[in-house]
Formats: sequence, C-alpha cells, structure tokens
Amino acid sequence: MDTTALHIGVTLPQIKRTWAEASAAAIEFEALGYDSVWVCDHLFGVPSPQTPILEAWSELAAVAAITERVALGSLVTPPGFRNPAVFAKQLATIDHIAGGGRVVAGLGAGWFEAEYLGYGAPFPPVGERLEALEETCELLRRLWSEPEVSFEGAHARAEGAYLEPKPSSPPPILVGGAGEKVLLRIAARHADIWNNLAVTQGELGRKVEVLRRRCEEVGRDPAEITVSQQCTVVIAETEDDAKEALAKAAKVYGGHMGAGIEAHGIWGGPEGVIERIRRHVDLGCTMFVVEFFGRDTRVPARLFSESVLPELRSWG
Repeated sequence: MDTTALHIGVTLPQIKRTWAEASAAAIEFEALGYDSVWVCDHLFGVPSPQTPILEAWSELAAVAAITERVALGSLVTPPGFRNPAVFAKQLATIDHIAGGGRVVAGLGAGWFEAEYLGYGAPFPPVGERLEALEETCELLRRLWSEPEVSFEGAHARAEGAYLEPKPSSPPPILVGGAGEKVLLRIAARHADIWNNLAVTQGELGRKVEVLRRRCEEVGRDPAEITVSQQCTVVIAETEDDAKEALAKAAKVYGGHMGAGIEAHGIWGGPEGVIERIRRHVDLGCTMFVVEFFGRDTRVPARLFSESVLPELRSWG
C-alpha cells in the first residue's frame, strides 16, 4: 500500500446492509479510484445490539476475492474477540486471497463492553486491554516474519507456532485510538499507521504533536508513521445543500461519528470539502478513512470521485 501520497479510503456497507450491497459498493469504490475499503470490527450493531451487522474479516475476505487493487482493513479490531495467533493466520490467508500486499491490520483497544460479554469474551479494564493490544502487535509481526514462534505474554501466547503460507509481505499495522499516554506510545512503537478517531477530529493537531513526542521517547522517526483520520464526509453539489444535510448526519451518527462535524469535520460542496481536507493535511494527516453520508454511499462517493479526487491527486 502506497502511503507516500494522499490516501483516500472508504468504509463499506456493513450495518443494516446486505452482502449484495456491500459487494456492489466495493467494486464501484475501486472503479472510482479510491485507495482502500474498510469495515468496523463489531459483533453488535449500532444503535442497538439487535441491529444487523456483517462480521468484519469475513466481509473483507469476500471483498478480497472480488477486487484487484484496493487495500482492505478494519477500523479497528480489538483484542479479545479472537485468538491473536489465529488472527495472524487469518490475515495471512486473506493476503493470499487478495493477491498480496493489500491487507491492513487495523487494531485498537476495544470499548463496547456489551458485545464482549454477549459473545462470552472477557472485558478486562482498559489497562489490560492496552497490554493485550501491544502483545498482539508483537505477536503478529513475529508470526508473519519468523519461521517458528514461541511467545508468552499475559494475554497473547504461542508455542512452537508455524504460520505458512506467510503473507507476501508483513501487512502494515494500523493502531487506532486517541489515548495520549499509553495508546499513542503503543502506536509510536508498533504502528505503520496511526488513525485518529472521528470523535477527536477537532484535536488532530494536538494528537499529532503528542504522537511525535512519543516517537522521540521510544527512539522512532515520526515520519515512519502515516497519520490517518476517520471521518464522516457530507458532500453535495452546493455548500447550502451540504449544510442542510449536516443536522441529519449529526443525528444519525450521534456522538461517535457526528460529534463536532460542522466545526471540525469535512463537509460542503466540492470546493468546501477540498478546503477542509487541506486543513487536515496541514496538520500532518495524509490518509483519510471516509464514511460517506447517505443511504446509498455510492452516490456521494461518485460526486467526490468526480469533483474532489482529481484535485487531491494533484497534491501528491
């Protein structure tokens, strides 16, 4: 996955959507020129546990088989849902389905207690979940690169584990989250990509500065880590039409994806969207994981592809 130029990814239909909708969108997003496609890794849907949701990596495995170019990632997979060594094997297999070099291991600490307990997984305190996140990063890297791996952590373990076939190259690791003390230190140590949450979009500049300090503390060059932003994008033909849609977007997404969208988010007619993306780039962000607002997200994705992507490509 090329992270030297501006990278624009798009989330796939997943919540209250069918596989037919998801597959059609994946094929079209690739044809429209987007760089990657993404899913969330939740077992319960939103806003309620009864809300239907497709399982993340099953969906991505299927998308890998029907696309040729786009990168494939989760935003984000928490520890505790899966045995981390088995997860390494799963991602290596998807890498082969995809033809190599397209999988992104998006990882986070997890937060939604109800889905853990509902599926019989323990939900330890956040400190332990962060420890598990770091151990997962370490174990994935080793299994993808070493012939035989034994690893004894508090949360992740392997004993004489062989992972064959290995991925074509070790998938990049994305660490998502906003915790400045521990999470960003884990990102500084292990991440190829750090993703800022949509809910902290207005704090992007400060988070980037903290990440740079954490890199200095662990002896890492900050330039080695791509800065990514999760974001809702509300785009329309005109600024006025987009502003009308903002209230609906804030209501639909609530505090998670809709918080502060008018002040800090990416919205407007094409020129307004370009200007708001530029503000993020000026803060050090070179990658975006976009949730287009709309029942059929292919519609705003087409407008963005036609009127915004060409300008963004010229920046690279």
